[in-house]
Amino acid sequence: MSYILDTMGNLLHQTAFLNLTWGNYLMIAVACIFLYLAIARGYEPLLLVPIAFGMLLVNIYPDIIASPEETSNGIGGLLHYFYLMDEWSILPSLIFLGVGAMTDFGPLIANPISFLLGAAAQFGIFGAYLLAILMGFNDKAAAAVSIIGGADGPTSIFLAGKLAQTGLMGPIAVAAYSYMALVPIIQPPVMKLLTTKKERAIVMENLRPVSKLEKILFPIVVTIVVCMILPTTAPLVGMLMLGNLFRESGVVRQLQDTASNALMYIVVILLGTSVGATTSAEAFLNISTIKIVILGLVAFVFGTAAGVLFGKILCVLTKGKINPLIGSAGVSAVPMAARVSQKVGAEEDPTNFLLMHAMGPNVAGVIGTAVAAGIFMAIFGI
Repeated sequence: MSYILDTMGNLLHQTAFLNLTWGNYLMIAVACIFLYLAIARGYEPLLLVPIAFGMLLVNIYPDIIASPEETSNGIGGLLHYFYLMDEWSILPSLIFLGVGAMTDFGPLIANPISFLLGAAAQFGIFGAYLLAILMGFNDKAAAAVSIIGGADGPTSIFLAGKLAQTGLMGPIAVAAYSYMALVPIIQPPVMKLLTTKKERAIVMENLRPVSKLEKILFPIVVTIVVCMILPTTAPLVGMLMLGNLFRESGVVRQLQDTASNALMYIVVILLGTSVGATTSAEAFLNISTIKIVILGLVAFVFGTAAGVLFGKILCVLTKGKINPLIGSAGVSAVPMAARVSQKVGAEEDPTNFLLMHAMGPNVAGVIGTAVAAGIFMAIFGI
């Protein structure tokens, strides 16, 4: 009988119920909310489901992301090895490869003014950088936090690693990916606040046709120009443009299919679960993390507002030919931000089709966020 009681007692003490803190239970509740938003409400489930499940796992079993030094047998947890690929910039770069292979850069080529809208939306990054310094972050940490304003998870992870801010990488990545997924909730109020009903209803002219030669030359030229000016952006910009060259060249269809489908989804699983696993209660529930989440939201809102306001300026300069709503797509979250521009415009005029026009600033925003990261690395001599 004593053997049975001892065995049952050991089993009971091995359960998570007796080892979790109130913080773990809070993070489990947050994970369940994220899963609800992803599954029931459809808010970017490809991002939120793996992130939320990683959050769930680490708060039930913290050792799943433990390093070999932290375990008794010298073997790290499963998600620790996934996370190493984040720190080494492998997964963020592969994400960019997949995005390039999936995305049509034609709207950006057809309307080069989109580059200005994408650049304007980066204001949120540099505004948040100054605010982060005022809130007590050192300059490198402030740069790593502020890049969240681009709503670009891979770039946020990439820059945090390059600036040796691995201690902040988890909260930064979770904030960036959360805001990417919540674009449909965060952006519309800002867009409607800064535009009039008449502006939102502007119907833009059809984009000009883009030749195959232009589409092939674009990724090559952008790689040469951007990487010559900011060589440190090569892992991101280079992979983005390589993926797009796979798509547009027409001679490596198998590579394009792999990069945009199987490889992309494998990387999303690895990156999403490992990012979610950085949100253990011990690591996540602190003042620094709260500051990062707040700064990320401020940066994202400022970036959206800057894109829309610059869109309003272009609207005036072009005598009403540009709908300011497409400026909000410059924050880089591809293609979520472009879809939001389409949705808000369609609410005023169901026949208005802004999606392709918004894809121009959206792609420009991806490049712009990578360039912003390169600027920070150049400033700090990385």
